[in-house]
Amino acid sequence: MKKKKKSTYTNLRKVMKIAGGVIAIFITLLAISIYMVAQNDGIIGKTADWLEKAGAPVELEVPPEYIDIYQRAEEKYGVPWTLLAAHHRVETRFSTMETMVSPVGAEGHMQFMPCTFVGWSHPTCEGLGEGDIPSDEMTDPDIIEQYGGYGTDGNGDGKADPWNIEDAIYSAANYLSKNGGADGELERAIFTYNQSDEYVEDVLYYFNQYEDQLN
Repeated sequence: MKKKKKSTYTNLRKVMKIAGGVIAIFITLLAISIYMVAQNDGIIGKTADWLEKAGAPVELEVPPEYIDIYQRAEEKYGVPWTLLAAHHRVETRFSTMETMVSPVGAEGHMQFMPCTFVGWSHPTCEGLGEGDIPSDEMTDPDIIEQYGGYGTDGNGDGKADPWNIEDAIYSAANYLSKNGGADGELERAIFTYNQSDEYVEDVLYYFNQYEDQLN
């Protein structure tokens, strides 16, 4: 009987050791996963978006410092300023993303592909539109006009720069306006900006939210 009790106790210790090892591995994997999520703006953004839509208090109201820029762009291009705010919210979370260069090469506050900004007739433009455009051509309004791009000098400094907040918003307004946004065809304009049904839904969600706040 004593030997049997000792064997049972030994087996129990082995089970506990194995269980402890499994728990340690689980905790390690969980820590790694949390770290990876914390380093990924895209995942953080999607999580925050879901929480906000579910009613959680995620503070992402339109920053007051941008409203005047949106409204001036609306006056010039006829695109609702709340739509510009919605695009800005979805594209870079009001320019709060740690990096504002996407994996495919879209850049700046409103995430323009270089070839869309400068013009697809630029000799280096093909594929997804990253191009190989020299920096001086990237911001030159004359070059942009020559190649049929949407880049716009919003602040009047002689340059059209996707990294300048005014230029970026005016350029987005220009793009949306020329693709139906100024004529009330919001869904078409949004889809042309980024050809994804999910993107259209996201932008319209925030657009409607900001519109409701005005009423």
